[in-house]
Amino acid sequence: MAAYPQDPGAPDAPYLDFWRERHLCTLTTPRPDGSPHVVPVGVTYDPGGRLARVIADKASTKVGNVLAAGAEGAPVAVCQVDGRRWATLEGRAVVRAEPERVAEAERRYAERYGRAPRPNPTRVVIEIGLTRAMGRG
Repeated sequence: MAAYPQDPGAPDAPYLDFWRERHLCTLTTPRPDGSPHVVPVGVTYDPGGRLARVIADKASTKVGNVLAAGAEGAPVAVCQVDGRRWATLEGRAVVRAEPERVAEAERRYAERYGRAPRPNPTRVVIEIGLTRAMGRG
């Protein structure tokens, strides 16, 4: 099986362009029993910061799964696919509630998806410190 590694901090141009397009993604988090929980999400990718961001309600299962992993964060993956093009980012996720971090995640979401997210006073951001990237843009 062929591998298509990317540097999560300096991906090639087609890979980065793919992450700038509007695509629905998935987030996979580990449940407390270790089984995978996969949900559709919007994801933004910041290679300079080696971060991916997912905005979420603090009461969501995905947020609960990340919090249940403890201070070191949860090992997670985000993925998007469009025909033969695909991209996966992996790393450790933590939940942030600081207003400036949530605002930055909302700004990036609006930039990528072409619309501001609906208002949500209980919004948090899942920040993924990236350790691996792969795919074909």
